[in-house]
Amino acid sequence: MLTYLRLLRPWQLTWGATPEEVARDLPGDDLVQRPTFCATRAVTIAAPAERIFPWLVQVGVNRAGWYSYDWLDNLGSPSARRILPEFQQAERGELLPMSPDGNHGMRIYSLDPPTSMIWGTPGDTTWTWQLETEVDGRTRVITRVRSRYRWMSPTILFSALLEFADVWMMRKMLLNLRDRIEAIEPSATA
Repeated sequence: MLTYLRLLRPWQLTWGATPEEVARDLPGDDLVQRPTFCATRAVTIAAPAERIFPWLVQVGVNRAGWYSYDWLDNLGSPSARRILPEFQQAERGELLPMSPDGNHGMRIYSLDPPTSMIWGTPGDTTWTWQLETEVDGRTRVITRVRSRYRWMSPTILFSALLEFADVWMMRKMLLNLRDRIEAIEPSATA
């Protein structure tokens, strides 16, 4: 356990992010006070933010998928490899489905296209997406999950999943998102 706390947990909470990205405030940080779990991950994508944001708007089970391990988080259906126009309308309060019946997931808390989106439940768990276009036209995609564990609640099982599996899913999602976008986008640096 000591090895996990000293070596693996710091890596999994900051995969791909710079120390500056981890340390600074992001939109939505104030929605979960004193989180038990706070993970900041990031990737650079060779495309402008306005080309990346639509990929995030369409996520969800029975939508575009989660661009991660489809056999696990998308019921075996492949995640989209293109923008799906039918899933481009998103608004505050809308549910991003994480269950096959579409009744469970995270709600969109706020949208500020094409730079940020926050999903979740204030006081409990939030998932922030921040897109920052760099001078060379590439975009830094920073995501942060903040959650408060409820130790004596049945939701502790979700918290354990978040603690130990989130990094693998998030890492795969960010890398697949980058690969999909860069495969169809002209080079941002050309």
